[in-house]
Amino acid sequence: MIFLPKYITMKRQVITLLAAAIMLTAGCQSKSQTSSAKDGADTTSGTAPAGSGEASASDGNPAAAVDVSKIKPADPKTILERKQVPILCYHQVRNWKPTDGKVGKDYIVEIQNFKDQMKMLADSGYHTILPDQLYAYLNTGAPLPSKPIMLTFDDTDMDQFTIANPTLKKYGFKAVYFIMTVSIGRKGKFVDYMTREQIKQLSDEGNVIGSHTYDHKNFKKYTGKDWEEQLDKPTKKLEEITGKKMTEFAYPFGLWNSQGIPELKKRGFRMAFALADKRDPNEPLYTIRRIIASGYWSPKTLHNSIVRSF
Repeated sequence: MIFLPKYITMKRQVITLLAAAIMLTAGCQSKSQTSSAKDGADTTSGTAPAGSGEASASDGNPAAAVDVSKIKPADPKTILERKQVPILCYHQVRNWKPTDGKVGKDYIVEIQNFKDQMKMLADSGYHTILPDQLYAYLNTGAPLPSKPIMLTFDDTDMDQFTIANPTLKKYGFKAVYFIMTVSIGRKGKFVDYMTREQIKQLSDEGNVIGSHTYDHKNFKKYTGKDWEEQLDKPTKKLEEITGKKMTEFAYPFGLWNSQGIPELKKRGFRMAFALADKRDPNEPLYTIRRIIASGYWSPKTLHNSIVRSF
């Protein structure tokens, strides 16, 4: 999706291989997510009136400021026994073009559909949470607002700032933006990418910026200088832009291996986000599940997929 030939070649290869297995993890899809995409009876119930997505004190929101500096990670069994928080993964938010392929449309949510999805979440009583809240909950059982959900955006696409962010603000929602630093401020053949100033603004407005590597290289293949190029340098750049420490990481293509997790820990990452595959029984904080909000899903299908997947 990005303009670099190396990236395009890898992405096409991964899509081809995984699509054959009905598991589209290239932009980040999976079997369990695909099985949730079927429209069924509407499972929405107990919906709240439309309004702010920010939880009040009565919702048990630990909210405004969560001090996680003194929290020690719980044992894996404790973390795995806690109910999973729904986490959605978005890529592009724009209208489909004639040149968009069938697979590509999975990762492109059209503008009105995205707005309708956010309205559905607000009307259904969902409240967005951020990584500090999730970290406190998973490790200590700290309370969360009613019907918590986390919204994440991968790959630095400009429309996340120009279209998605204003829509989130309408409902008081916050999100996590996983930035691929090679693309910052660039104009691509198919999409443009956020500038340093826009990334800083998102951070200043209370959203969270996380790392998504330098150029989306497959995490499972890192050796030697890859750790510096794909983790250290992007981390330094994002910390310079935001003035905040990078503590969250999203795996390119949703692909990870247990051998690389110690490298994330060594660099101060507290949590890492994959896709819809099962969490690692020994490292659940570094294999947190997300599902892609498919461009083919209506708000109703999205709601049903949230309920079934988490």
